[in-house]
Formats: sequence, structure tokens, C-alpha cells
Amino acid sequence: MTQTPSVDWIENVTYDELSVGQSARLLRTLTLADIQAFAAVSGDTNPAHLNPEYAADTLFHGVIAHGMWGGALISALLGTQFPGPGTIYLEQALHFTKPVRIGDTLAVTATVVSKDDAKKRVELDCEVVNQKGDRVLFGTARVLAPTQKVRLQRVNAPQIQLFDPEARFKELLARGAGIPAVRCAVVHPCDVESLSGAMDSARHGLIVPVLIGPEVRIRHLAEEAGIDLSGAEIVNEAHSHAAAERAADMAAAGEVEVLMKGSLHTDELIHAVLARPALRTGRRMSHVFRFDVPLYSKPLLITDAALNIRPTLGEKVDIIQNAIDFARIMGIERPKVAILSAVETVNPGIPSTLDAAALCKMAARGQITGGELDGPLAFDNAISAHAAQVKHIESTVAGDADILAVPDLESGNMLAKQLEYLAGATGSGLVLGARVPIALTSRADGPMARVSSALLAQLAAYNARRDHPRQAWKNGV
Repeated sequence: MTQTPSVDWIENVTYDELSVGQSARLLRTLTLADIQAFAAVSGDTNPAHLNPEYAADTLFHGVIAHGMWGGALISALLGTQFPGPGTIYLEQALHFTKPVRIGDTLAVTATVVSKDDAKKRVELDCEVVNQKGDRVLFGTARVLAPTQKVRLQRVNAPQIQLFDPEARFKELLARGAGIPAVRCAVVHPCDVESLSGAMDSARHGLIVPVLIGPEVRIRHLAEEAGIDLSGAEIVNEAHSHAAAERAADMAAAGEVEVLMKGSLHTDELIHAVLARPALRTGRRMSHVFRFDVPLYSKPLLITDAALNIRPTLGEKVDIIQNAIDFARIMGIERPKVAILSAVETVNPGIPSTLDAAALCKMAARGQITGGELDGPLAFDNAISAHAAQVKHIESTVAGDADILAVPDLESGNMLAKQLEYLAGATGSGLVLGARVPIALTSRADGPMARVSSALLAQLAAYNARRDHPRQAWKNGV
């Protein structure tokens, strides 16, 4: 026999059904997400509710809920249960007696104290008590009670997806805590964005900036934009090509540990690096994006969406290995790599599916190490466990990928921009595969993205010191 799924119904209590002394109760436990959601909806970003450091020094010695959150619970009880649908609020008096903290479970009670038969008005005594029995809120509500019986299917509230870019940014920066700043050649920082990004990174203790470019122009730009150049060394080079050459020479000589792109074309900088045998590693250079995506449970790496246009199978081996090695630097012990295509089955008519299958076999044979590969996978089943389940894909990577390896630059670049502009993701990026990491930023990147890219470069450079102690010695580390 087939059972019909149970349906959650909501039913009101009409004026005639109400009696003096009658009451109803609602229970709710406060979470941090409740506080954040209430702040987002109301606009009340008082630090007493959102900043633990500030809140610790207040009268309440810690984060507390907004007072009106408790008032909203009374509204929820009156509007959904007692009297329920059809109730019209006329007046609400509230008295706040104790703070509500994260983890507190509140019992909200409304009791009828009087009725006005002529106007169908009801007065209710409202009380909110915590799990210790302490009254945190009380007051009186006056409402117009419903006169017609209503029974409706309960409407689920829309989900609120909380995403705090600033908090994610601070969490990322915390990874660099205790790591000394690395000497960084900032190549041709001749626009406000790249110059301020370099100096912001320096103020965060990530880099010691060496600004390579036309000195007069750089100083004039800093003066116009109010950018403090304290602590920066300036190496005078007349134009972007010369700046790229000088930066590559300094990197090859071990005078800097990181390169950062300024306002020059990417290919100018990459060409200068490739022209120095001392900067080669035997592995192809590739770019890795790191994104914090609101609807994904962890940081997501995408490669290669900026450097290699149509990589061959052999080049994809290096691209994936670079990403795996970087993910391990970022604390992911065994990164899960989803090799993307349009479909999740091998199709001779779609070359990227053949590459994906070959790459997985190469990983099984030890030609790619340190990660767990699966592919071909379509984007949906690479990041959604539900999509993978619907398509009967049995994989530890599907639905839980750390790295998305894209077929080519075009698809990767479009995916990265879609995540940023349509999904609200915050991103940063890095070029790997050379002796020094390269922070590669876009002209459209904001301050957080530029500082985040510098942080990624700092971590990669610090990790490289173990493999190249001579370079670290040259830099005085």
C-alpha cells in the first residue's frame, strides 16, 4: 500500500474559540546564524551582536541577540499559531529584562487576558523565558483576532544563505599568521589598483614590496591617490617590458621570492619568466583560482583559467599536479580533483572526456601524485552530491571536489567569472610551476582579491624555501 506523505498544516484559533486564560507556546534555540540573518534583514549591524572582541568588553561580556529578535518570536507565535492566520497586530509593548545568548532556548508564551466582543479585539500577556527559567522579555499584545476558521498548508520560509566575504577574508589571512613577509617584485604598478594592492599587502605583513617601474610616475600616482609608499623600495625602469625583465632577473638571482603583476599584460611578465632558465622547474606553468563560493561548503580551486589556452594531455598533467601541490600547501591533505567535461561518461566525440579518462589512469599509475582524481565529470555532479546520486555516479570526488580541472582556458575563464559575478564568489589567483610564485591579478579585482592573491603567493614562497634553501639564504631569511 502506498502511503501519502504527511503534510504540515497551519490552523488558526478564531475569536469565538478564544477564552480568557487560554495560552499557547513556541520554543526556539538561538544560533549564530539567527543573529547574522536578523542583522542582514534588519540592517542592525551593532557590533554587540556581531563582533565578539567588541562584545567581550561590553556590559554583557559577549555576543547577544538583538532585542527585537525575541519580539519577532512573539510575532511568529501570534501570526502562525495563536490566534494564527487572519490575526492583525494593533499594539505591542515590550520590556527587555535579560540578554539572550547563542545556545539559549527560549519558551515564548502568549496568554489571553481580555476580549472585546464588539471590536473582536484580544489582549494577550506575552512572556519569553530561557532554559534557566529566567524571564528575558515580557509585554502585552493587542490584536484583532480572526473570525473565520482557516486551515492551510504551511508555507516554508525562504532559505537565507549567509555569506560574509570579510569573515572569509580574515580566515584566509589567518593562514599567514606567524609567517614572515616575503620580498616581492611588483612589476609596473602604474595604476591605482595595482599600486594600492601591493601596499595593502605590505600593510597586512604579507610582502616587502619592491616596486619596479618608472619611479617618477609611481610616486606621482601615489601622491595623487593618497597611497603611502613607506617601506617600499623603488627600482626605476622606464617601461613595462623593462620592468618585467628586471623583475625576472631579480627572481632568478634570488633577490625576490614572489612576483606580482601590476598594470602590464600578463604575457609580458610570463614571457620574461620563461626566458630565464633559472626560473624553470621542468613543469609547465599554470594558473590556479581560489574561490570562496556562498553555496559551496569549502574553498574551490579552478585550473587553468588564465594561462594555458588549449592544453594537451601532457600539459594537463602538469596543470593538475601544480594545483594538487598548491592545495596541499593550503592544508588539504589529499585534494579531490574533478576533471570537467560536458558529460560524465567517456565519449569519443568529446576529446576532453578522453583526456579525463587518461588522466585518471595516469594518477592510478603514479604519474600524478598527492590527490584523488575522477573524470570525466560534468560541473553539476562535480560539486553536487545530489546530482551525482541522481546519475548513479559512485565516486568519492563527485559532489565534494576541492579542485575543478577545466578542459581549456575558455571554459575555465567563463566558469570563474560566472562564480564571481552570478554566484557572489570571492576569488584570488596564483601562477605556479616556476621557481617563484606569481600573484596574477586582474584590473577588475578589488582590494581583498589583490591582498588574498599576495597571501597565496606568500604561502607558496614560504613552502618553497624548504626545497630551495640557497634562495632563502640570499633573501636573508
